[in-house]
Amino acid sequence: MKIGIVGLGLMGGSLGRALVARTTHTVYACDRDPEAMLKGGMLNAYHEELTRENAGELDIFLMAVVPSAMPDILKEYLPLLKSGGIVSDLAGVKRPVVAMMKESADLRPDLGFVGGHPMAGREFSGVAHSTAGLYDGASVLLVPVSASLEALAALKQMYVSVGAEGVLITDADTHDEMIAYTSQLAHVISSAYVRTPSADKHYGYSAGSFRDMTRVARMNAAMWTELMTENADDLSREIRGMTARMNEYADAMERGDKAALFELLDAGNRAKLSVEKDRNKKLRSALEGD
Repeated sequence: MKIGIVGLGLMGGSLGRALVARTTHTVYACDRDPEAMLKGGMLNAYHEELTRENAGELDIFLMAVVPSAMPDILKEYLPLLKSGGIVSDLAGVKRPVVAMMKESADLRPDLGFVGGHPMAGREFSGVAHSTAGLYDGASVLLVPVSASLEALAALKQMYVSVGAEGVLITDADTHDEMIAYTSQLAHVISSAYVRTPSADKHYGYSAGSFRDMTRVARMNAAMWTELMTENADDLSREIRGMTARMNEYADAMERGDKAALFELLDAGNRAKLSVEKDRNKKLRSALEGD
């Protein structure tokens, strides 16, 4: 297949590198930043530059950018894509993207539209930090908007070919609700955790727990601001719930209520064990549901 990628950041650059290194697909890419294109070329993230002239050859057209950048991209490339082509994305929220894709499907009903979100990433950003192994073992969330089973199969095959474990078919509302908990909340907590004055004094007092808790505090603030704002209803609800639960721990300690604190800690331990029990089986069951 011929695959086009708009946006050579961490996600787009890593996908391009994996496709070039591990498959026989031809990869076309473009980025508004000339330096990203130069670095992407040096890292073998694409075979050829994506242009208006060759866009009509693409079988799959991918937008690896934030949602706010997508309207201009769709406006430019939508008229150029060949009939039967597939339009997808890699963004971390789906409701605004699906809304755009529905409008685009009205204009180009001969194209397939599928929202996409690979569950992969690093605390670093940019093509310079991309890696061909970023998608290894990852699950990929797909949100069909207007697409055939053949289009979904083609996207699944593409992601599996670069190391993904499989795909999970979902809808935009469920996606954003779950991502608020599994991804965005973790970034907010990490960011808040490391902002305490105690952080500057942690040297010699910390080990793995500190590193684990602060890893994703290092983030692309502009990108995450947009993603969180687009998902403000789901994410703020998760933050409020987390705040209420944290207050339970503080209240128990301030009361000197060891029994209550023990129950809270033990409940967390039991919840973790329950969530992790048969983890691989649960994951396989979810992925095979597609």
